[in-house]
Amino acid sequence: MITYQCNENMDKATTEAINKAVRDLREGKLVIYPTETVYGIGADVFDEAAAKKVYMAKSRPFDMPLSVAVSDLEMMRTIAEVTPTVERLAEVFLPGPLTLIIKKKPNVPDIVTSMSDKVGIRIPDHPIARELARRFGPIITTSANKHSKPDAVTAQQAAKDLSEYAEICLDSGPCSLGKPSTIVWLKDEEMEIVRQGAIARKQIEEALDAKL
Repeated sequence: MITYQCNENMDKATTEAINKAVRDLREGKLVIYPTETVYGIGADVFDEAAAKKVYMAKSRPFDMPLSVAVSDLEMMRTIAEVTPTVERLAEVFLPGPLTLIIKKKPNVPDIVTSMSDKVGIRIPDHPIARELARRFGPIITTSANKHSKPDAVTAQQAAKDLSEYAEICLDSGPCSLGKPSTIVWLKDEEMEIVRQGAIARKQIEEALDAKL
């Protein structure tokens, strides 16, 4: 695995590294990249073989769905049904450490969602992650560590677990938050916290109440 030192100001070297990552993703390879929460390992969402590689690299059970990172709300609409409630939460919290579980569109392979008709999506609050998604399209986003091991908040931690599986690592230093995103399941406009992360339940409830 090759590690590229990247800068959030998107200098020339960072742009070239992202371009290399995009080429690797198009070839079905895995890429380690930074987000504001933890380092992620990514692959082409629409490539079932690449998604399988992610599961195998992490030793992750196939019945545990993978999430997806997109660059903006418009890209989210290409793979999932965006309701007014989703739009409201996106307006308040995205880009940011919030993953929304919503109804997927048929173009998302079942292997990504473990046969569910829902998919977890977020817009990372990190310029490198968003630029990678903007240039490539929706990418798998799951923590760059072996299953059940601590999340990687530095590129070095990610490489320790996954260097033999990913082609490149985009290293932009320690993650600013260092804790996972909050996962919210929206079902029939009702909200359920699946995983408590960087955003508190109260913040989400207040955002939804303000919509009414």
